[in-house]
Amino acid sequence: MGLGETSCVSCGQCIAVCPVGALSEKDYVNDVLAAIADPEKTVLVQTAPSVRAGLGECFDYPIGTNVEGKMAAALRRLGFDKVFDTDFAADLTIMEEANEFIERVQNGGVLPMITSCSPGWVKFCEHYYPELLPHLSSCKSPQQMFGATAKTYYAEKMGLDPKNIVMVAIMPCTAKKFEIGRPDQSAAGVPDVDFALTTRELGRMIKRAGINFKALPDEKFDDPLGISTGAGVIFGATGGVMEAALRTAVHTLTGENVTDLPEVRGTQGIKEATYKVGDLDVNVEVASGLANARKVLDSIKDGSCKAQFIEIMACPGGCVNGGGQPQVAMGIRNFVDIREERAKVLYDLDKSMPLRQSHENPAIKQVYEEYFGKPGSEKAHHVLHTSYVERSVN
Repeated sequence: MGLGETSCVSCGQCIAVCPVGALSEKDYVNDVLAAIADPEKTVLVQTAPSVRAGLGECFDYPIGTNVEGKMAAALRRLGFDKVFDTDFAADLTIMEEANEFIERVQNGGVLPMITSCSPGWVKFCEHYYPELLPHLSSCKSPQQMFGATAKTYYAEKMGLDPKNIVMVAIMPCTAKKFEIGRPDQSAAGVPDVDFALTTRELGRMIKRAGINFKALPDEKFDDPLGISTGAGVIFGATGGVMEAALRTAVHTLTGENVTDLPEVRGTQGIKEATYKVGDLDVNVEVASGLANARKVLDSIKDGSCKAQFIEIMACPGGCVNGGGQPQVAMGIRNFVDIREERAKVLYDLDKSMPLRQSHENPAIKQVYEEYFGKPGSEKAHHVLHTSYVERSVN
């Protein structure tokens, strides 16, 4: 039986920690290069928040170096037609997710609501806790929301046939390769995302092309799908999705601006906090690593969970420590908290950005005005939301 027929959740942590480097992801670099070489295809690329915090390690930069500008430059030199930022879709995810949470609270929906950005965690729930699937947010992940938006809104705006768009995602995650083939992930009648490459695959691709990464200038992402906020960039760290969602939920309900929620930050396996939102006390919980996810889910089942909103990520520390990130020798892992060093890149970026709340993003405002109408609209549900399936355990 192949891994694809088992209850493996594709998180890739086995690759990240294998002491002899015997394990690797399935490489799709040749397929992406073939698409770039096809004159009939428009090849778009999006990069997840954590990639800018990990890619530098492929080129001997210290752990915790932000290489966002050089990464954008390298992607252009590889031949991608447009270089976009998944952080845009992280902001879009927050608009939908915060709206969904508020609707559930106000209308007696299923609580606690649990985030759905980590495909390894989602598959874990489908295999081992299918009875809790109604608790998952119906939002697609930022990777899938980006592809869906690119092949609907952007395709219409640019006069492109979605069938001729090739959407490539650069991710810190091996489970993203599984996610692109999930059902209910084809808003335009074609897959939202065509290829998901890991940070490691991008590193190999750049080296193979003979690009001198360190000599590249710093360049910016393309507009409008390259515009993002600090809330989008912290998605890569455990607690980041929760913090980003609360920033927008608080503003929506009270009009107040909240930008720093230290209680949900840090690499602890499980974090809990209570926030006063208007007249409501919102209890939140953040878990990373599937052993911790199991504890949280068991607490929901036995009725001891007090949270209304829960963030779960499959990888310990979140996406910064994803199974597709550069491998780090155990001699370094044992003495350096790589999760903390990479997460610091994202929080430093957040702090330095002029816009730190998803609802402030001008490109997000534009996409709602021109296409989706409002968060939770019928069109938004068709393009940006998904469904889940019960899976067997074997």
